[in-house]
Amino acid sequence: MISKSPERGTFQQESSKKKLNDPNKTEEERQAALDMLCVYEQWIKEAEARELDPSWQKDNMEYDLRSTDWICKKVRNSDTYAQNLYAAMCNNDFIKNDVMPILKEQKWSCSWRHAGGIIADMRQEGDYIDWYCSGIGDGLGNGDKTGEKGYVGESVVTDEVKGDLLKLGWIVIEDNGHV
Repeated sequence: MISKSPERGTFQQESSKKKLNDPNKTEEERQAALDMLCVYEQWIKEAEARELDPSWQKDNMEYDLRSTDWICKKVRNSDTYAQNLYAAMCNNDFIKNDVMPILKEQKWSCSWRHAGGIIADMRQEGDYIDWYCSGIGDGLGNGDKTGEKGYVGESVVTDEVKGDLLKLGWIVIEDNGHV
């Protein structure tokens, strides 16, 4: 079973709903908001269908993360661990620790927003925006200004996360391109 947040995709939908219901918006702006709501609903349906496809599940770190109970529990039980896993997925490439993916150089990576969505799904709550830019600290994000939370910057891979990804069958590709 793949872990999923019931609120996934709601951040964008709520913004469109506010515009749709705003009496100060023009009819064109409200129509654009309605059109965007339809786009978001379609996007969610397509994502749900894609996640059932065995070819999407194969050599896909997102699937492995969201369908592995022990790592989902770690993410649910610790905001720090959840943020550290989010940060690791940002600006990094990963490869399945298996002969064919390594020989074919089949890398996995995702955007910061997508990484935030993966964490929300693993926690079964919230949306990507709850984790997006969480490593920035005293700046744009909802980061850890004082360092007391144990949050790390985007692209930092802690030893704990690196070890857990290896247990899951994934290797972080280092800056020099080597696994």
